[in-house]
Amino acid sequence: MTHALIIGGGIAGPVTAMALQRAGIGSTVYEAYPSGADHAGAFLVLFANGLEALAVIGADRPVREHSFPSGTVEFLSDTGSTLGTRPIAGSGDGPRPRTLPRAALYRALRDEATRRGIRVEYGKRLVSTSTSTDTSTGRRPAVTAVFADGTRAEGDLVIGADGIHSRTRALLDPAAPVPRHTGQLTVCGRTRAIGLRVPTGTYRMMYGSRGFFGCTTGPDGTTYWFANIPGAELPRASLTSLTPGRWRGRVTETFADDRTPAAAIAAATGDDIVGTNAYDIPTTPVWHDTRTVLVGDAAHATAPNAAQGASMAIEDGVVLARCLRDLPVPAEAFAAYERLRRERVERVVAMSAAMAGRVAATPEERRARDEDVARRMADDTGGGTEWLTGYRIDWGAPVH
Repeated sequence: MTHALIIGGGIAGPVTAMALQRAGIGSTVYEAYPSGADHAGAFLVLFANGLEALAVIGADRPVREHSFPSGTVEFLSDTGSTLGTRPIAGSGDGPRPRTLPRAALYRALRDEATRRGIRVEYGKRLVSTSTSTDTSTGRRPAVTAVFADGTRAEGDLVIGADGIHSRTRALLDPAAPVPRHTGQLTVCGRTRAIGLRVPTGTYRMMYGSRGFFGCTTGPDGTTYWFANIPGAELPRASLTSLTPGRWRGRVTETFADDRTPAAAIAAATGDDIVGTNAYDIPTTPVWHDTRTVLVGDAAHATAPNAAQGASMAIEDGVVLARCLRDLPVPAEAFAAYERLRRERVERVVAMSAAMAGRVAATPEERRARDEDVARRMADDTGGGTEWLTGYRIDWGAPVH
């Protein structure tokens, strides 16, 4: 039986492994971190397209058990006025979007993959790969992966699910583009402060005078929030040295002049805060060769603005498994996978990048922005995003 070496144990890795298993293909997941890349404070949203893709492989239940739904989005101006309220995209035809901590999603997917008998190995940071042919037996080419701890693994193909700073992508194409900093920093946090909670099932989005802030409150009273604030790319050493208190102060200062709850929510947050540089990759020219293929952020990293990175990674894993099921020659399956995915994911990356320009510098620009948002909110019921959240994968359809 074909065996895949999956590099990366975040979201795309376990999902791809479970989808491959359904397609009759074995795999092992190799995670670089000693116990998985769990990030305190960070959370994400899975929209209907991502949830339905999980349902295709029967992996939606554990995710639902660790998440809560939202059906409404409300927009506020920096003046505190409400610009409009409407259903969140994907709340109509399909499951409502669900929010959960990033670490909870990682654990749920890894635990489900392990429950299904899929092996996940930790502390396996990829160094190199090579392809060889055993001429004495006439075996087809095998791929060998070498890890930083000196161990090796052999399989029939390599799937790079190792994220935005993918080592697999660099090995596949040394000229591959590096992640592009979007000009913003993303800070996530959560607080149980009572007086600052959002109505059940609602996301409150705030156009600040110097940043963008969003939040929602779960059934247990925890308010999850994120802030996108303009800022230059921070070196890795600076990111790791910034304490929760400094991130809290930076976010509070950014929204201090606005008449919204944003600054108060940030100020009421303890140490459960994490900040990161925001990146994307507009296009990755090389997605695969004859034995290696990329999925998720390794292939098409998207800025966090559209909140679709996780859902795109999940879709990738399921579509790739369909292609390998029906096209047993890896190179042909990889080409079909790229044909089915590239246009869609690059459209999402472009859309998310365009959403990064939410900050209006002058009062006049902010008034024009508010009028435009209010007008669009009054005219739009979310149907314009049907191409995005209405996407469904037909597992039974053959891939040619």
